[in-house]
Amino acid sequence: MDPAWVVASVGAMEGRPRQNRVTPTGDIVAIPLRGAWMGNRGILHDEVSGPRGEVVRRHAGALWITCTLSFRGWRAAQWAPHHYTVLFFHDEAVALAAGHRPCALCRRAAYDAYRAALAAADGAEPLRANEIDRRLHTERLVPRSREKRLHRGAWADVPDGAFAIDDGKPVLVRGSLVVPWTVAGYGPPRRRPRWGAAVLLTPPTTLAVLREGYVPQVDPSALA
Repeated sequence: MDPAWVVASVGAMEGRPRQNRVTPTGDIVAIPLRGAWMGNRGILHDEVSGPRGEVVRRHAGALWITCTLSFRGWRAAQWAPHHYTVLFFHDEAVALAAGHRPCALCRRAAYDAYRAALAAADGAEPLRANEIDRRLHTERLVPRSREKRLHRGAWADVPDGAFAIDDGKPVLVRGSLVVPWTVAGYGPPRRRPRWGAAVLLTPPTTLAVLREGYVPQVDPSALA
């Protein structure tokens, strides 16, 4: 995977949005693309920098969740000292590819569906939230590094809603097509490769959940 697609694209955009958008590769970047979901990985920002919003670490633990933008009138504090860093995702498929799961509080129905699908895939009793988090965490990062861990599988076996790498860029799998994702949103779809091995961004645990029928929210532009 060539990480230059993020750097080059962001550098070409005008303005300086805050560094709080998450890409399918799990990187946290400053792009104007709006998010359908928010979430967190703990306190990631420099608490001294205040409202400037400087992210100084990739994560602060194994709890990576995807939340609704609003819940019971709560408002998440952005860049506040001693408060988790609020992150945003273009859609749920992006969040899942980055390694997040549905929040058990504000997205209880989605969390229960994710958990049940994983249990069905495992043929075992449903895992607790912290057990799912530990399992996902081993699949997100290369051990003892901050590098995104990639996985491989046959193109024919990649479920809808998963992200892979094609031509050095993230693509969303949608039936017989793949839809490129960029920092400006989804691009024109192209034919999905029929043979060979795919380099996968979505962790194996979530791939199993997708195969069991969990349907993530996808931005309408990817469905056109």
